Amino acid sequence: MTRHKVEICGVDTSKLPVLKNDEMRKLFVRMQQEDDISAREQLVNGNLRLVLSVIQRFNNRGEFVDDLFQVGCIGLMKSIDNFDLSHNVRFSTYAVPMIIGEIRRYLRDNNPIRVSRSLRDIAYKALQVREKLINKTSKEPTPMEIAEEMGVPHSDIVFAMDAIQDPVSLFEPIYNDGGDPIFVMDQISDEKDKDSTWLDKLSLKEGMHQLNAREKMILNKRFFQGKTQMEVADEIGISQAQVSRLEKAAIKQMNKQMFE
Repeated sequence: MTRHKVEICGVDTSKLPVLKNDEMRKLFVRMQQEDDISAREQLVNGNLRLVLSVIQRFNNRGEFVDDLFQVGCIGLMKSIDNFDLSHNVRFSTYAVPMIIGEIRRYLRDNNPIRVSRSLRDIAYKALQVREKLINKTSKEPTPMEIAEEMGVPHSDIVFAMDAIQDPVSLFEPIYNDGGDPIFVMDQISDEKDKDSTWLDKLSLKEGMHQLNAREKMILNKRFFQGKTQMEVADEIGISQAQVSRLEKAAIKQMNKQMFE
């Protein structure tokens, strides 16, 4: 099978090496104990595929792939320089969050939605403290723990972190089991019951007459009770992916009956 040549930043990605865990461990020992620069270079080159896999998550941001790749490589090098063999975790487990964090910082700094410098400073310091606490305790710290470590009010941390969050599309897929994807909008419940929506609800009720009992129950819970797909799945004892498929099939059937 031939492999297509794809160049990013002048690097032929089809020829990137892949290091096994035992090979990486030996290279880390050489780098950390013998200060071997060539070992560090081998670790970087042997994990560039990891950067490629991470930047695919950001393909819909409209950024140049070359730019994301270079920023991801910075995150990779930081993770290599800070990786602790004594923690007994796979390097990829440690490196992926750091690469993602580096890319998100880059995207935040280039975001057209401007956040005040003081808020960004608090948020970036909070991120550094978060990484420090993770390395120390091997668990995700709470905003309160980060605030105590920094000596600032808990509300300041929450506000600063919220201010630098990237906007997420309602149509961004969050799960796919090989069938229909589940989008962010599928996870949002609607607890509002305004008079302006009664016509839509009436039309929906009319279109539900030809559905079977389970399809009616799913649509009722989703669109009349405002529950998420996960909540519906838990209540009726099936998977969220099944709820998604049944919901989409039922809506398609209703559209066919109502508009043809």
